[in-house]
Amino acid sequence: MEGLCIGNHQQPRALYVHTFGCQMNEYDSLRVARMLGQEGYRSTSDPASADVIFINTCSVREKAEQKVFSLLGRLKRLKNRNPRLKIVVAGCVAQQLGEDLLDRFPHVDLVLGTRAIGALPGLLHQSLEEGLRKAHLPEHDEEGWKDLFGQSPDWESLVVAPVTIMQGCDNFCTYCIVPYVRGRERSRPAEEILREIRILTRQGTREVLLLGQNVNSYGRGLPDGMTFARLLRRIAHETDVVRIRFTTSHPKDLNDDLIQCFAELDKLCRHIHLPFQAGSDRILARMNRRYSAADYLEKIARLRAACPDMGISADVMVGFPGETEEDFEATLDLIRTVRFDTLFSFRYSDRPFAKSSAYGDKVPEDVKARRLTQLQALQAGITLEKHRQEVGRVRHVLVESESKAGNGQLTGRTSQNRIVNFEGSKDLIGNLVPVRIEEAYSHSLKGVIGRGATPC
Repeated sequence: MEGLCIGNHQQPRALYVHTFGCQMNEYDSLRVARMLGQEGYRSTSDPASADVIFINTCSVREKAEQKVFSLLGRLKRLKNRNPRLKIVVAGCVAQQLGEDLLDRFPHVDLVLGTRAIGALPGLLHQSLEEGLRKAHLPEHDEEGWKDLFGQSPDWESLVVAPVTIMQGCDNFCTYCIVPYVRGRERSRPAEEILREIRILTRQGTREVLLLGQNVNSYGRGLPDGMTFARLLRRIAHETDVVRIRFTTSHPKDLNDDLIQCFAELDKLCRHIHLPFQAGSDRILARMNRRYSAADYLEKIARLRAACPDMGISADVMVGFPGETEEDFEATLDLIRTVRFDTLFSFRYSDRPFAKSSAYGDKVPEDVKARRLTQLQALQAGITLEKHRQEVGRVRHVLVESESKAGNGQLTGRTSQNRIVNFEGSKDLIGNLVPVRIEEAYSHSLKGVIGRGATPC
């Protein structure tokens, strides 16, 4: 996400926002836009013209963390040219390193932890007016969720809008840094979520993407016995949203009530992202995932029984400490059995605080690279085959925007989360239209819009 501006009528200032990592961070950046928009912020896509640069970071994987450090190094030149420039670092890297970021990068002004977004306007004002340099890492969420929705004059109308329903994680998978930088699970009240979605739909949103580190456990700790399945039903019945998606799910918390939602709620997209991480029970136990490969396959079978046309994607890791060739083959076997629509695959890397970083039986990097290449080749063949099976079908596509390819192309996604490009008028953006699939590619489909397409 790029380009927000900060200021008031007497002294307008430009703010550039750069977001790394997950959709949760994208949502937090939208929160920043709405908070600052209430105070007259305007947008810029040029960091060289900015008075304030806001960087929202991710540290779930080592590569993402290194990208943050590289960007901060490059920004030093801008600070040297404009000493009044304020640089703010937020998100997981900020939570992880705190004061160390200020010491390592003297040109950084503010470091905000994952629960400090609500404090940004006040701290930024102090930094601009008084030269404040500070790392702010509160243990509890700052105020900032309420009264942000619909009041900003610069609220961007989004066809597909993210909505965070919970933050944090209680699972403590041995490879994962999330519980340490995002904290324990906290669910937002259902009424607050519904209010946000109603405002979004009034402003043009057609699909909401519900976000959480583990949305399946939504509701724990709320006083009204709310569950994720109950929340989905309320959104479907009590708002005007056309489509509902969610991510991410933990297999151990996928229950029959949630599976039944796919069969009974027309608004709920027929797609689930269900990370499995490994196909070896021994490795799954070392990861503290709390399910077996058989458990995972049984839940996939129940999902497909409830909704035979279900699109399924997942996360998978290769090279976890102690992973043998036999363990890796078990992962490949699970992929062949499930035949995922899409896989997000990664090489294991040690993360601070994570228990597995202390494990001694690390897999060599060349072995991890070979295994990842082999796994990705297997999945690429499955994905392309599944895409070819779509040719000739008519799918309802929510038109999200003009295609990056240009040439009068539009782009959108099917309920199963497949990207479809086709020619059409820009007036169709935001509409749900039938598209006949005519060509299949590795990462997308191409089609022709059907006759009589009308706004939905």
